Order: sequence, then structure tokens, then C-alpha cells
Amino acid sequence: MKTISTFENLQYEINNNDKLLLFVMSDGCTICHADQPRVQSLVEDIDLPAVQITVNQMPEAAGQLSLFTSPVVILFKQGKEFHRQARIIDFEKLKRSMEQLKML
Repeated sequence: MKTISTFENLQYEINNNDKLLLFVMSDGCTICHADQPRVQSLVEDIDLPAVQITVNQMPEAAGQLSLFTSPVVILFKQGKEFHRQARIIDFEKLKRSMEQLKML
């Protein structure tokens, strides 16, 4: 999972990948750090492009993508939101959504 540090780079990734997983974490979020390896494992198993951001370092992303909590996982298809989970990640549901997205 590639780490993105600017909002411009994030927009580029969203708009230039047919399918993309975005993992959002925040500084000091222990759940984020616990969930990140599990999300990374799913990304590798299902083979989807993926990026991660730290929302504290990118406040414009918080406003543009309605990121009011963390962690957040958003799946994009052709630049549009396909699936979102926040705070409590249901990994089985996330896996199914990732597999559906992969098939499209």
C-alpha cells in the first residue's frame, strides 16, 4: 500500500486508477495501526491498487471525502465511491466488496 502525503497526489490516484482502495488513518489511532496490516493483507490477496493517508496531515481530504473518524476504508471505481466503512471495519464485508469490485 503506497503512502500518499498530498491531496493532489491522492486526487491523482483516485482519478487515474480504475479501481482503488483508500485506507485512512490518523495520528495516535491504535485501531488504525491494528487494522492496517489486515487491510494490507486483503489488498495483496485480492490484488487491488491501494493507497493510505494520515488524515491529520491532509485536512483538505477530510473535508472533500467526509472523513470524520478513523480508520476509514473507501473503495473507488472510476473515481467514484463504491464502498465505505468507518471506525469498526467488518473485514468479511470488506473482502466481499473488494472481490465484487475486482470483478467489475
